[in-house]
Amino acid sequence: MLLRINNLNVQYGKITALNITAPITIEKGDRIGVIGSNGAGKSTLIKSLLGIVNYTGSVDSSISPLDMAVHMQFNEYSNSMPVKYVMEAILQTSIQKNEKLLELISYFEFENCLNKKFKYLSGGQKQRFTIILVMMQEAPLTFYDEVTSGLDFETRQKLVEKLVSWYQDKEAGLCVVSHYYEELEQLTNKLLILDQGRVIDFDDKDALFQKYCGRAIIIVDNNEKNQELTSKYVKSGSPNHLIALSCNTKEIEFEISSLLIQNNVNYKRSNNDIEMIFINAKQRAAIGGNENE
Repeated sequence: MLLRINNLNVQYGKITALNITAPITIEKGDRIGVIGSNGAGKSTLIKSLLGIVNYTGSVDSSISPLDMAVHMQFNEYSNSMPVKYVMEAILQTSIQKNEKLLELISYFEFENCLNKKFKYLSGGQKQRFTIILVMMQEAPLTFYDEVTSGLDFETRQKLVEKLVSWYQDKEAGLCVVSHYYEELEQLTNKLLILDQGRVIDFDDKDALFQKYCGRAIIIVDNNEKNQELTSKYVKSGSPNHLIALSCNTKEIEFEISSLLIQNNVNYKRSNNDIEMIFINAKQRAAIGGNENE
């Protein structure tokens, strides 16, 4: 075990920013995605575990906050010198004499950025700079808070692929906050779902999909033709522009897919869609679901 939250409460004046009552455990090798709407308590959770904000409650940990690494959503560094000197000052090492640092610089294709000042780096280059600093800590538990925020799709995808590859087969625990569901599908194996400061659920992604969406779902565009065509089938929660059809048996899935093919309707089949997990978990919680039930 790296860390176990037994209970944790954060108050900002009279406002409850975070209230966790059911135990949450982070083990070695866990890849936990933290999801929730704005104001759900995602960043507050990270700051609490790092000791940046005060909380009441009980958290057991085999490591101290000083042994945890974090990539926060916004990072700024000195613009008075090239970033290679900033990097060496923060890490207290020489780039040319540190094989691990050279490996990371090469891995993230950062060699051509070393002589630039921070303000002249692109958004993706700034993120890679901070990620290198974070990874150099080789922390047993690392938090990434919106690590690809503000980046275009191609840059985001390349960065996520780098992270997935780097942490593959490593024992380090990761806790990733992101509002990009496709990133979490690549980076994580567990989900912590927050809403308005409370925990909706925490479990493996596959278990959560089964719990809230069933065996599988078939997704089609939400239009009059598809509404009429699928009217007799059970629906799952979905974004307004889509219809999600629950397939709790192979027979139902075959029946729906055959119907759609016969009517020349494009569809997507999924058994691990994080956005659908979140939508359906939030809907169930709104009608009386308990924390981490």
